[in-house]
Amino acid sequence: MAERADDRLVRLLGIVAYLDGAGPVPVGELARHFGVSERQVLDDVDALWVSGTPGYWPDDLIDFDADSFERGVVRLTEARGMTRPLRLGTREAVALIAALRAMRETAAVQADLERAGVVESVLRKLTDATGEAAAALDVQLAPEGDRRVVAAVTSALVAGHRLRIRYVTAADEESEREIDPVSLHTQDEHAYLLAWCHRARGRRTFRVDRILAATELDQPVEGHDVDPDVDFTPTGDAPLATITFASPARAVAEQVPVESVRNLPDGAFEVRLRVTNPVWLRQLLTERARHVLAVEPAAVAQDVREAASAALAAYAHLPADPVDGPGAGARAAG
Repeated sequence: MAERADDRLVRLLGIVAYLDGAGPVPVGELARHFGVSERQVLDDVDALWVSGTPGYWPDDLIDFDADSFERGVVRLTEARGMTRPLRLGTREAVALIAALRAMRETAAVQADLERAGVVESVLRKLTDATGEAAAALDVQLAPEGDRRVVAAVTSALVAGHRLRIRYVTAADEESEREIDPVSLHTQDEHAYLLAWCHRARGRRTFRVDRILAATELDQPVEGHDVDPDVDFTPTGDAPLATITFASPARAVAEQVPVESVRNLPDGAFEVRLRVTNPVWLRQLLTERARHVLAVEPAAVAQDVREAASAALAAYAHLPADPVDGPGAGARAAG
């Protein structure tokens, strides 16, 4: 399982603080203290060796004793202020308090007692230190999705209970299923629930605002081998599509995650993107149909054609002129 960047950042800062107080420490002992391999400790020290304060000249970088390091001992010689307490101005403190209060209200924090405790502790200390400026600050967030759904999901995560949910996909397909919730994550403006789905018999991720209803059950969650890391970026094994747009659709290259963009004559441009959700791509091409010049592979274009034909067929039984009333016959005759 790949290590999260924020987990490593916490460890890197922890290593500097630990060495500042402990003095020279053998690599093996440092690895045991932080629960990682010796190879990881060596990589961490290499990363810290080229880190420091703005400017990043040699005198600005964290430094270690090279001779000791070659003998398998890590000795910090310059922390570059990384172990000094952080001093915040009033504006900085108020901004941080606002962010922490917003974070405290999110379901992801409320569902994790340890995380909620850390946020509350830091918030309380900052609020006490800031005084009246913090008291005048009011932050209120509207939770994404139905409040009753968010409350049920949060409660189930805290209690370790199974959930029964009614869910609608991006393709407007509704289903009911029982899931064992694992964790809540946020990505951009959306919240996602990572869970084990008993109907699918596997790991699934549900967008919270697409959960139409949620009921917490008395049944405890089962122990499943679910990787807690969630990556919402397109996977490398998703098929690629190459689409050529006319110039007026230029916003597509800026708003959609693409692999590459190539400018063509007359203002046209070509994008290559991963097709992780065919329904989403179908909708994108349908909405911008007048500006689509070419689509590869052909199967993608055929899928859009079939969807558009099905939509037109649904209206085939409607009269061409729905207007019915005085004067309609005269207009038809004229």
